[in-house]
Amino acid sequence: MKQMIKIIRKMDIEKQYEEILRLEIDYELASLYAAMKEDNMTEMEKSKKRLKEIHEELEGLHAYA
Repeated sequence: MKQMIKIIRKMDIEKQYEEILRLEIDYELASLYAAMKEDNMTEMEKSKKRLKEIHEELEGLHAYA
């Protein structure tokens, strides 16, 4: 029984983390859009790099699902 509770808690934590990452994606996409409108290459590269990192984290989470 304790193992099941542990597994359920772990799944809940992973779901919450996934939701946070999805919110971060929204934020970075908005930042990227703003940087594109301003033609700010530095900020565009920063946002693209963070989006790639988030994507890799999400893939890592789904690898264990």
